[in-house]
Amino acid sequence: MSTEPTVSEPGRTQAGAEGAPGAQSVHRARRAAIAGGVGTFVEGYDFSSYGYLSVFIAPLYFPNDDPVVSLLLTLVVFATAYVARPLGGIAFGLVGDRVDRGKVLVATILCMGVATTLLGLLPTHATIGVAATVLLIVLRLVQGFSVGAEVAGAATFVSEAAPNEVKSRFGAFNPAGATLGFGVAAAVAGLVSALTTTEQMAEWGWRIPFLIALPLTVVCFAIRRRITAEAHPVEQTGKRTSLLDVVRLGWLPVLKGAGLSAAVNGTAYFGLTYVSIHLIQRLGYPKTGVYWVTTAVVVITALLMIPVGRLGDRWGLPRLGAVGMCGYLLVTWAGMWLMGQGNLALAGLAFLVIMANSAFLQVTGYSLSPELYPRAIRFTGTSLGWNIGVVVAGGTAPVVCVWLVRATGSALAPAFFVMTAAAVGLVALAAIVAGPRPGRTGA
Repeated sequence: MSTEPTVSEPGRTQAGAEGAPGAQSVHRARRAAIAGGVGTFVEGYDFSSYGYLSVFIAPLYFPNDDPVVSLLLTLVVFATAYVARPLGGIAFGLVGDRVDRGKVLVATILCMGVATTLLGLLPTHATIGVAATVLLIVLRLVQGFSVGAEVAGAATFVSEAAPNEVKSRFGAFNPAGATLGFGVAAAVAGLVSALTTTEQMAEWGWRIPFLIALPLTVVCFAIRRRITAEAHPVEQTGKRTSLLDVVRLGWLPVLKGAGLSAAVNGTAYFGLTYVSIHLIQRLGYPKTGVYWVTTAVVVITALLMIPVGRLGDRWGLPRLGAVGMCGYLLVTWAGMWLMGQGNLALAGLAFLVIMANSAFLQVTGYSLSPELYPRAIRFTGTSLGWNIGVVVAGGTAPVVCVWLVRATGSALAPAFFVMTAAAVGLVALAAIVAGPRPGRTGA
């Protein structure tokens, strides 16, 4: 009988459960990691482009005599996508647990790509009136619905394909892809802005980054469809997984996963969404310089995740995560102090030192989360726990950080938000280490 592993046989290797991973196992895991990474890259690019272009979108879809009101309304729509994330995670997750992980991953990337492309083609308020605003909100909700399943789906798919000995190495492709997507989106927005006049950018230039999503989606769709076709449908036992099953079997793992996700996303979104605002509005650095510094830091952080993933297989994922969380506790306050010294190069270096810890946390979060759940509820449980953490700490990060500065009068106050998130993560890690990890053994 063949012992060749499949995605539906997580943790098994050609050399056996206790031996070193076989060549076939590693090859399959590598292909799964590529499928996951290219998908999270496109999702990250699509999802973040709206935020980078919101200043141009605001007057076109929320016209108001006060431009601040227009921008605030645009950012409210940005936030509504986070409301849809848990719903998408549950809906797609149940399909993934009942039917097929791979088909869901193909569907999520297709939904995101179509929604983003349509954003680039959407008529403005001046053309079709309030219908333009409504359609903008609908498309943003579709984006949130899609990305709510993407992270957990890609993490589950790679985790089940990879032998235990290399889960971190290949799991790192998912956060690296997502973070790189954020960086490339910022770079594309900055490049288009640099190559157009202010009037051209406001009239049609802002559409280009959205339209670039179409060829990216086509390429990703082709890669992901081909690779995920190797996956076998989830083995059925005569019982269909329901949300009640997830609550009954997975409420404790969901709590642990949510705590881990809150730490991963609270610290990551601090860097991805707040620091550039802090450098520009609070510290007065030039916008163009800040955008390129942010792009460089985000891209370097993404690339750092690949070697960090190898460390995770040597050290163990809990230890890898602890290193990142302790790093945030040690360097965040000092890093923010250095940012305020009036030198953008020094601020960028401090930003990079802080964000290096995110590489450790994101690799841990993406690779460890699927291990918390039994197979029957793994996709849905991972989605639910992860998205609770994103909503609680990720989506709120920029708002809480701005409020802390205002409430305390200290530009260093956001450091305490980051440090609190890291402390929560340490507690979650301790609980994870103390409990079972069904996905580690392929249960």
